[in-house]
Amino acid sequence: MRPIAKGKFYNRAVLSNDMVVLTERMPHVKSVALGVWVNVGSRDEPTEKAGISHFMEHLLFKGTEKRSAEEIAKAIDAVGGTLDAFTSREQTCFYAKVLGEHLPLAVDLLSDILLHPCLDPQDIEREQKVVLEEIKMVEDTPDDLIHDLFTQTAWGDHPLGRPVLGFKETLLSINREDVLQHIETFYQPDRMIVAAAGDLDDGRLTDLLEDAFKGFRGNAVSINSGPPTSRQVEVNEARDTSQVHLCLGVETLPYAHEDRYALYLLNAILGASMSSRLFQEIRERRGLVYSIYSYQSSYRDAGLLVVYAGCSSESFGQVVDLIKAEWRRLKEEPVDLDEFKRAKEQLKGNLLLGLEGTSSRMTRLAKMELYFGRCYDLEEIIRGIEEVTPDRFQALAQSLFAREAYTLTSLGRISP
Repeated sequence: MRPIAKGKFYNRAVLSNDMVVLTERMPHVKSVALGVWVNVGSRDEPTEKAGISHFMEHLLFKGTEKRSAEEIAKAIDAVGGTLDAFTSREQTCFYAKVLGEHLPLAVDLLSDILLHPCLDPQDIEREQKVVLEEIKMVEDTPDDLIHDLFTQTAWGDHPLGRPVLGFKETLLSINREDVLQHIETFYQPDRMIVAAAGDLDDGRLTDLLEDAFKGFRGNAVSINSGPPTSRQVEVNEARDTSQVHLCLGVETLPYAHEDRYALYLLNAILGASMSSRLFQEIRERRGLVYSIYSYQSSYRDAGLLVVYAGCSSESFGQVVDLIKAEWRRLKEEPVDLDEFKRAKEQLKGNLLLGLEGTSSRMTRLAKMELYFGRCYDLEEIIRGIEEVTPDRFQALAQSLFAREAYTLTSLGRISP
């Protein structure tokens, strides 16, 4: 183990196999969240194997050389902990949450499923059926499905445009050799980091990890699909749904862009809360929707700012026009200073409240390392929010909405 840096709130070390370890001790809690992050997601997959990263998330829990799937489940349940995983377009994370005293078990279980999976062909076939049901569940949930449809519409054939779950045809084509190839290509020390937060001792955890990953060496293959180009189109998928679900969005900033704090504020003012412009104007004043909100999806080299709404078929055109009107207001009118101040306080409050749990702190450590190569302390982030001026805010709005170049995707039947 090679200690690298110790910040105000975290410790960063590198194991002998070059895996980065990030830890944050939280003396006031009894639990610890531990995550092994693999820097691979759906954007890194070949088109014909779309969904394999998410499939790996399922498959590695099906048993190891020394534990069955049932034994893995019983081991974590016996200490009241949780063991799970998730996949995004750029990362796959395997994580555990346990009481601090059971941290050795969490390390043992996570390293076991990552280093010694059985990958039984029968398990692969069974788990394909499970993931197929997951895909069907999303397809039957229009307010979930619309977001995948929007991203596919905006980014087309680019890997970032594909759904994380993949497609039925690509999922069923995955075999054991494909899984082994995926592991060989991506599941290597230089593409993995460990992040932990909670009731832990930095030195003890790194010693546990050094021992658990002893002999695990190798280098991942570097794949760079390049940034996507957004398409400005309108697409409707006609379905017999009770509402029309829509996503209207524009291309925006990558994750680590210098104007990210201005983007956070713009999203907060536009539609990220009950006091936002979209919620107040379209739901509260006009009663046209039950649900409406905005969000940003940011990646290494691209981003989208998206507004979601669910409305009646008859109100669809009016809702779309009202969203665009709020975009124009942001572009053309100076932001109200009281509104601007409230948005800053909202962001700071959300940040601090969101960091009360060990899992959120663990995730924060990992994402900062993956996207910035360093960890920002809270004071730096708050300072970044405070330093955004109204002029810088409006300059970003003018840039995002300058050409009114947008992508619109809707699900449902639209009245003529």
